[in-house]
Amino acid sequence: MRQTQVNSICPFCGVGCGIGLVKQDNSIITVQPLRHHPVSQGKLCAKGWNTAFGISRYNRLTQPLMKVDGEFVSVSWQTALTKIATQMRGFITDYGPQSVGVISSARATNEDNYAAQKFARAVLKTNNIDHCARICHSPSVAGLKKTLGSGAMTNSVDDVAKADVILVIGADPTENHAIIGGQIIQAKLAGAKLIVIDPRRTRLSLLADLHLQLNIGSNIALLNGLLNIIFEHNWQNDDFLTRRCEDYTELKAHVAEYTLDKVTKLTGVSGEKLIQAAKLYSQANAAFLAYGMGITQFVSGTNNVIAVSNLVLSCGQIGREGTGINPLRGQNNVQGACDMGCLPNVYPDYQSSTDPKVIDKFSHAWGTPVANQAGLTSLGMSRQARQGKFKGLFIFGEDPVVTDPDRNNVAQGIRDMELVVVIELTMTETAKMADIVLPAASFAEKQGTFTNCERRVQLINQAIDPPGDAKADWQILSLLATEMGQSNTMNWQDSQQIFDEMAQLTDSFSGMSYPLLRQHNGLQWPCNIQSPLGTRCLHADTFPIGKGKLIPVDHVATNETPDTDYPFWFTTMRLHYHYGCGSMTRKSPLLERETPDGLLYMHPQDAQDMGLTNHQAVAVESRRGYLETRLVISEQVVPGLLSMPYHFKEAPSNLLTNDAMDEVTEMPELKACAVRVTALPIGDIPKAYTLDDVVVGAVQ
Repeated sequence: MRQTQVNSICPFCGVGCGIGLVKQDNSIITVQPLRHHPVSQGKLCAKGWNTAFGISRYNRLTQPLMKVDGEFVSVSWQTALTKIATQMRGFITDYGPQSVGVISSARATNEDNYAAQKFARAVLKTNNIDHCARICHSPSVAGLKKTLGSGAMTNSVDDVAKADVILVIGADPTENHAIIGGQIIQAKLAGAKLIVIDPRRTRLSLLADLHLQLNIGSNIALLNGLLNIIFEHNWQNDDFLTRRCEDYTELKAHVAEYTLDKVTKLTGVSGEKLIQAAKLYSQANAAFLAYGMGITQFVSGTNNVIAVSNLVLSCGQIGREGTGINPLRGQNNVQGACDMGCLPNVYPDYQSSTDPKVIDKFSHAWGTPVANQAGLTSLGMSRQARQGKFKGLFIFGEDPVVTDPDRNNVAQGIRDMELVVVIELTMTETAKMADIVLPAASFAEKQGTFTNCERRVQLINQAIDPPGDAKADWQILSLLATEMGQSNTMNWQDSQQIFDEMAQLTDSFSGMSYPLLRQHNGLQWPCNIQSPLGTRCLHADTFPIGKGKLIPVDHVATNETPDTDYPFWFTTMRLHYHYGCGSMTRKSPLLERETPDGLLYMHPQDAQDMGLTNHQAVAVESRRGYLETRLVISEQVVPGLLSMPYHFKEAPSNLLTNDAMDEVTEMPELKACAVRVTALPIGDIPKAYTLDDVVVGAVQ
């Protein structure tokens, strides 16, 4: 049979690698890297190479399903749409638009996400729209908005090769963003100095010139300490501070309290290493700083990001090639979902959802009144449901039962809603709890765009037809809008019409079109009259808010610390071979062979003290839940610290994690809580968790 290749973009992490989809008989049979792609340059990671498994026809949803007497039955699209529209209209009439909402998807296209927020605001009349950025990089958006005026990666991925110092905080790109990780390794081999700040002994840290293995949750103390050292030695960039920043004097006085002795005690990092790191970073000609969820997933997440920004601004390491503040976004289009306005507080291009001028602008453009009340976050919707105030929810391509903190609370919130509609590729754990499940098209079965972590908007091209009656998210939303009496609001004929509409309502995307994206292999926003071919490096001459803001922040203890009942620190992590909730990567027998089930990392000394052996079954318990898994004895964690990936529904780490939140963004503290470990008998197999195991008594 004849094989053909359709060029597209990898559907996994935020790097945005070029991928060729090789199809035969309406199936993707393999993939190929794109040699001349500007980001990946002919490379793919293990996940990318296994893309065909993730979207295969095996276990795909192909028809609408409705739960009848506790069991799913196949129904027609019209039956499902009528049921959904009738109930949603009833909720809005009886309880108001604040009783319903939408969770969109960081895996879906920009066009799908634009449609989701438009549906929420123009059809449901609510700002209750959110997505998984809430639990990954919402503090990046909020923190950098305060200090710079823009919450995205400032530089381009290939700037790694132009840096003479690379600083990575709270991330291991060799696991999570492997192509960027590879470029960091190449830069290191070419002579760049590498500093890694991480409580775990990661793969990247083993190659670093300096590894600052700080105590978990002490990011601000360490960053303030570095700044104090820099100011004491007069290593700051005075010219940049004078021209481009404000409130330098206040910041300098504030961090003076973070003496070397104090910071060493708080962080566990030696004074010698702190001085070395401060000098290397501040004195570099070009220093590229990248960070991940080891910065954001704390109750101090927004302030952690501000502390990072203070360091970068004080050293003038921004606005030039090879420098910058570069949050590594976790999912293929989490940047795009934010850009498209799938957050309760902003419309597309970060236009405030409570600004009367913005409300009037979108109401006029869309030809209908829009939401006029502040919206709820995803966690806020769940919380309101548990209080009986939230009734109906759409969930697009997210699996919060596996990924959101405190699984018992999440599951109870879903049970307490009267209508949950899940739009998915496969029957995920969250989909199993839904009232109605609608079959979605994968990225290979539709056209649209993804935006990667460097702000590059890239075209994806349809290679094959969706299975059965599956549809693109935007098509489903258009049908629902019509069913709910808004036939003229979302009556697009194709994804290009959606993109063009979005571009007309934003500045950052106003210069983009499908033909231009195709011609230039993607464009980086802002792309407008001032920058018609996009922008590789942000903030070269000024910041969106004028001068950069230096904002003093203080060390904040984690919400929970170990004690006699729960003596271990517990943190979460990712694995190289899996992605997110595992619904795509775990379909690959090759990836599943590498890491087939859940595991818990423990230091050899702790294992010896407890009499535990490698791969032994253990029980892990926090104040929120209990699970069983297998032990991996490893020096990647220090004594007293345990680490666990969150990809495995059989051993979901979110049974244990804390839902204490950052006050600014409602980011939950997924990176730190306290647990205890109990040995299970030698030879026992860990019990696989199921939804029936929810501990209702633990729900708040």
